[in-house]
Amino acid sequence: MTASTITIRRATPADAGTVTAMVREIATHEDQAEHVQVTDEHWRQLLDRPEVTVLLAERDRDAIGYVSAVRQLHLWTGGDVLNLDDLYVRPGHRDAGAGRHLMAALAAVAAPEQLLIRWGMEVDNVDAQRFYRRLGATLRPKILAAWTPAAHSALAVDHGPSREPGGNAGSSPVLTSNDQL
Repeated sequence: MTASTITIRRATPADAGTVTAMVREIATHEDQAEHVQVTDEHWRQLLDRPEVTVLLAERDRDAIGYVSAVRQLHLWTGGDVLNLDDLYVRPGHRDAGAGRHLMAALAAVAAPEQLLIRWGMEVDNVDAQRFYRRLGATLRPKILAAWTPAAHSALAVDHGPSREPGGNAGSSPVLTSNDQL
């Protein structure tokens, strides 16, 4: 297999089944399959959203991998960034240039507006770290946190946004001196 036979294209709603299958594959590979909840129908809707980018790598019209990213406002700069969610190449197609082609295509999406592309990876995934360093990415240690609805709902009930007359229901909660952070 040569890298020249790989084509990259943007996924459309018609590709929802393919994207769903590969998302399940990467989640299974990472022992996270139980967390995948998105369906083909939901992917059809997501792939129609302008801020969602999913690029498919194909060889002989068969999907062999994808990269997904979401365009998001970055409050420090006031501009947008692309948050890379997944880069995945199916077994049997790895180490043949598909990952590099996918990253290059994502760079081409970001280049016209000079968008920063950022992502995370597991600390022990040294192969991924080596790959990204070869692309010229800067790696820095950072701890990512996740706060599930089950974990934060009790706190949210007691500290919702102020609903005072004339107040904005979407504003930040007002904390009193009795609140402990």
